[in-house]
Amino acid sequence: MTYDIAIIGGGIVGAATFYKIQRRNPKLRIALIEKENILSDHQTGHNSGVIHSGLYYKPGSLKAKNCIEGRHELVAFAKEHGIDHDICGKVVVATKEEELPRMEKIFQIGLENKIEGIKMITAEEVKEIEPHCESIGGIWVPCTGIIDFRGATAKMVELALAMNPESKLFLKHEVTEIEKKGDSSSVITPQEKIEAKNLVFCAGLQADRLAKKDGVKLKEKVVGFRGDYYELTDQGKHKIKNLIYPVPDPAFPFLGVHFTRMTDGEIECGPNAVFTFKREGYGKTDFSWRDSWDALTYRGTWKLFFKNMRFGINEYRRAFSKKMFLKTLQRMIPDLEMDDLRPGRSGVRALLLRRDGDTRDDFRIEHHDNAIHVLNAPSPAATASLAMGDYVADIAFEKFNL
Repeated sequence: MTYDIAIIGGGIVGAATFYKIQRRNPKLRIALIEKENILSDHQTGHNSGVIHSGLYYKPGSLKAKNCIEGRHELVAFAKEHGIDHDICGKVVVATKEEELPRMEKIFQIGLENKIEGIKMITAEEVKEIEPHCESIGGIWVPCTGIIDFRGATAKMVELALAMNPESKLFLKHEVTEIEKKGDSSSVITPQEKIEAKNLVFCAGLQADRLAKKDGVKLKEKVVGFRGDYYELTDQGKHKIKNLIYPVPDPAFPFLGVHFTRMTDGEIECGPNAVFTFKREGYGKTDFSWRDSWDALTYRGTWKLFFKNMRFGINEYRRAFSKKMFLKTLQRMIPDLEMDDLRPGRSGVRALLLRRDGDTRDDFRIEHHDNAIHVLNAPSPAATASLAMGDYVADIAFEKFNL
C-alpha cells in the first residue's frame, strides 16, 4: 500500500496531527510511525503534565495562539473522552522585591493574551490558596490545569485509526532513511519500507536529524536539556494543594523549579535544567558519543553555555545536591524539609538551538517539497497539540493538494 501521508513521530503532536488530518478527510490512508514500542515515550510522557494557560508567551506568536486555542480544545477533548484532568489553577509567586516588575510584565502579557480570570493577588490571598507558601504577592491563574498527556495521546490515535481501517500505527519502526521517488517517498525502517505520497515529521528530540535525512538544509541543531524532579513524600504532600510557580527570570530560557500536583495525586517538584549528554537519556550519568559530539561541536551550544555560565553551573550543582534543590524550593515553601523529598523521574526538552545560542524561538513548522517538518515544538506544545494539529493540517491540505 502507498499511504497518502506518513507521519513520523508518535508523541502528542504527531498523534494530534494524525487525528486532525484523518478527521478532516476519513478517506485518507495515513501511517503513524513510532520507533518505540509505545506512544508518547519521550517528551510527551516525561513532561510535567501541566495544561498551560498561555501566560508567558509573546502576544501574536504561534506559541501564544496555539497554546490558548489548544488549551480550550484539549480540555473539551479530555471531558468528552474521559481523560484524567483537573482545571485546578496555579499561583505564580514573587518572593523578592526585584521580582515584582517582572511579575507585572507577565501579568500584562497575560492580559494581552486574554487569559481568562487572571488577577494580581496579595501575599495573604496567596496563603488562602496555598497555606504553606510564603511570598510578597502573586498572580492567580485559574485556567491552568493538569492532565494525563499519555492518555490523551493514546485516545487521539485510537480515534484516528477508527475512522479508516486502512490507516495504520507502526510501533517499533525506527526511521533510518528517506528515499525520494518522483512524487512519493519510501520511509525506510529495519522492518520494512513504508511508501507514502507525503510526509509529516513530528520527531521531537530527533527533528533535526530526520529533517537532514529528508534533504532539508538545516543550520540549527536540536540540543537536549534534562530536567530532574523530586516528589513529595507522604509527610510533605499536605504542604502543596495544586500548582506553585516562581516568577521566571527572563535572562534564562526556563521557567524555574515549581510544584505540580499530578493527576495521580503525587506532588512533583522541579524540573531543573542541565545539558544532557544523551538526547533520550533520563539518568544523570547517561551518555551518548554521537549526541555529545553533535552538541559539543555546535557553536550554538557554546554560545548558550557562555551566556548562561553562572546559571548552568548552579543547575549542575543542584542536579547532584538534594540540599541545594531543597534550598531552591524553600524560597516558596520555607517549611519544606529534607525528609519531605524523594528522588523522582526525569525528562528531556528538545530545543532547536540557534547558532547564536538563543533558545527562545517560537514554534517552527516548515514545508519542504512533499514534506512538513515540525522543527521546534518545546513547551507548551503538549497543551497546544490539538491546535498545532489543525495548523499542520492546514498546511498539508494546501501544499499536498489533499
